[in-house]
Amino acid sequence: MRIPPRITQALAVTILGSATLLTVAVLLFIILFVLGKGLPGVSLEFLFSAPRDMGREGGIFPILVGTFLLPLMAIVIALPLGVGTAIYLTEYTRETRLTQALRFGTDCLAGIPSIIFGLFGFIFFVVMLKMGWCLLSGGLTLAIMILPTIIRTAEEAIRAVPNSYREVSYSLGATRWETVLKVVLPNALPGIVTGVMLSLGRSIGETAAVIFTAGSALRMPASAFDSVRTMSVHFYILAREGISNEKAYATAAVLIISVLLVNLAAYGMMHYFMARRAR
Repeated sequence: MRIPPRITQALAVTILGSATLLTVAVLLFIILFVLGKGLPGVSLEFLFSAPRDMGREGGIFPILVGTFLLPLMAIVIALPLGVGTAIYLTEYTRETRLTQALRFGTDCLAGIPSIIFGLFGFIFFVVMLKMGWCLLSGGLTLAIMILPTIIRTAEEAIRAVPNSYREVSYSLGATRWETVLKVVLPNALPGIVTGVMLSLGRSIGETAAVIFTAGSALRMPASAFDSVRTMSVHFYILAREGISNEKAYATAAVLIISVLLVNLAAYGMMHYFMARRAR
């Protein structure tokens, strides 16, 4: 017996709506649970003072600095490489086995667990190149880890630019590079910025790739060759070793708020550039 379309439509809406509500509920539960446990321990003194007694006392100011310096260094390294690769794949090559192999390799890199990147960074940067546990080793490792995300998001953003824009630019005598620089990239900017901001958010919350390469020093970094500790590593160490659950929850609350702010900034910048382009 054939089920009436109205019933199937109602079932589909009910199932999909329930799945969406369940996902949102789980997300809100995690966020509210961590914030409820951690926000009472967050204060100006906690944010702007150095940790003492292995993190049992004091705050997380050097850890905050390390948390934002490390992803920033990774973005500075990965952004030109990722966007340059995306431009080459979309604007300067045809669809061949080589480009297919490059895309396949990029997708494979995006699926590798972060701890594998950490192990690679430890063996190559820390041991072989003798950089030691430092900001530079961690930044290079994170740059390799987020590079596939930047490449794929930038490539899709560039492909979304209509070909008619390129044809008009060529008809006016512009070279391919001028077309890319003045026509393609400005129109692809919302997607590229979104990919960069999401990569930044992932880098801020990374633990495995960082603890093997950047170390876990509690002092303020004075150079790129100093060891740093991020909030995710700090939370992991405090919770695993039972040093201070109160400080661990407070650190986790600040970390969640930081990631949420980065994601909100990504969506805000995307909508801003899209609205600006629509004018």
